[in-house]
Amino acid sequence: MQRLNGKETAHQIRKELQEKVSMRKEMGKKTPHLAAVLVGSDGGSLSYVTAKVKACEEIGFDSTLIRFDSDVSEDTLLNQVTKLNDDPNIDGFIVQLPLPKHINETKVTDTISPNKDVDGFHPMNLGNMMLNLPGFLPATPAGIIELMRRYKIETSGKHCVIIGRSNIVGTPLSMMLSRNTNPGNCTVTLAHSRTKNLKELCLQADILIAAIGKPDFVTSEMVKDGAVIIDVGTTRVEDTSRERGWRLVGDVNFKEVAPKSSFITPVPGGVGPMTIASLMINTLKAMELNGK
Repeated sequence: MQRLNGKETAHQIRKELQEKVSMRKEMGKKTPHLAAVLVGSDGGSLSYVTAKVKACEEIGFDSTLIRFDSDVSEDTLLNQVTKLNDDPNIDGFIVQLPLPKHINETKVTDTISPNKDVDGFHPMNLGNMMLNLPGFLPATPAGIIELMRRYKIETSGKHCVIIGRSNIVGTPLSMMLSRNTNPGNCTVTLAHSRTKNLKELCLQADILIAAIGKPDFVTSEMVKDGAVIIDVGTTRVEDTSRERGWRLVGDVNFKEVAPKSSFITPVPGGVGPMTIASLMINTLKAMELNGK
């Protein structure tokens, strides 16, 4: 069993981006600028946005954090998105999800300019991804693909089972892994809450990707020997032995599954850091696509 170390790989990507940004600065070119909009004070969202800002600082990007209380109106948030769309100094931005229930997430996502949508959630970018046209790939699927590429995971002709069909991870990742690329050329099964015989399906998987947000859902009984395991889940579980009172748990029971796998991502330190690295890649790409 070998760990797919997303933390280490993301660090290497940040170093590579740092060199590119340094070269840009030496040539007198604009420094990439990422903005993040955070609504409310959800602990997980705050930690994630803070990590993004920290990554910007390490690479040499400019960053701006815009915060609103959880009772902010939808119109106020949409006006802020429009301002960021029109601000020539901002190259890319994200609105951290989830949003409070009174705000329509789809409406907010659709309002973000596709040219600044570094999360890759806008319908135009998702459509470009499906047609293999230039645009921004969703950050988490792109991070997973890059992690597999750098570890030289063999995907061609392999059966990949993805548990979870969200528009953010499962569905786009199924398209990316089935494309005629490397990594890619998988035969993909997209499983979900209505899938029958899930255990039997998972046992057929050469590559098993769990993205459902259910702690320890995948057990050793669902995994065949030598499978590659990608755990996208991150759920905060109460843990009184920790000073902060909680710990992060993935969708895969790591202790049970790791001995049977050939490669496996840990939680934390697997997919999460790669998502942030992909966001940084997209921010630099935004400048290049916009001719800056």
